[in-house]
Amino acid sequence: MIKGLKICGVSDPKTLNFILNHRHPPKFIGFITNYEKSRRFVNYEKLRQLINVDKKKINFTSVLVNPTDEILEKIKPLNFDYYQLYDVDPKRTKEIKLKYKIKIITAITVSNKNDVIKYKDYSDISDIILFDSKGYHMSESFDHNLLNGVSKELNKMIAGNIQIDDIPNFEDKDFIIDLSGALENEKGEKDINRINKLLNLFSKI
Repeated sequence: MIKGLKICGVSDPKTLNFILNHRHPPKFIGFITNYEKSRRFVNYEKLRQLINVDKKKINFTSVLVNPTDEILEKIKPLNFDYYQLYDVDPKRTKEIKLKYKIKIITAITVSNKNDVIKYKDYSDISDIILFDSKGYHMSESFDHNLLNGVSKELNKMIAGNIQIDDIPNFEDKDFIIDLSGALENEKGEKDINRINKLLNLFSKI
């Protein structure tokens, strides 16, 4: 059974308010905090204002690619529940978790079976392991069958160009499902209608 939904790459108040006030809200909302190559990137001042809201039990997640001490210190006071870390080794991950007393989602980017097993280096450190594509902000896919051997005990999340209509295919999987690009229009902006469709669909599964 799917464990929940994460909507990633939210960058404007209208979209955020819609999600927060939906009858069937997701478990997580992700904000691109330091990866400026992404069109979903939110600069610090805008981010600070954007997430200064009542989260209504939704977990706000800061998406960070190999974050520096400077950015971590800067975002420390912000309204985040999780840091989602890309390109951070296990030792550094543990340091961040302990220093900032924050829950950690470790992102493992996957193209083959050898990539998948890297999760074992983080399983005792991270609260959730996210299996994503190598595309980062490009919403690329990877073969989700590569995850068939992953421990059922692992608290895991899956991304990688998942479409709204793919959700029923994960009905018997114990993943949190992470969507971003599938919820955007041709201009790359989050589409309220698509988000509404996703949340209503998931509520019936």
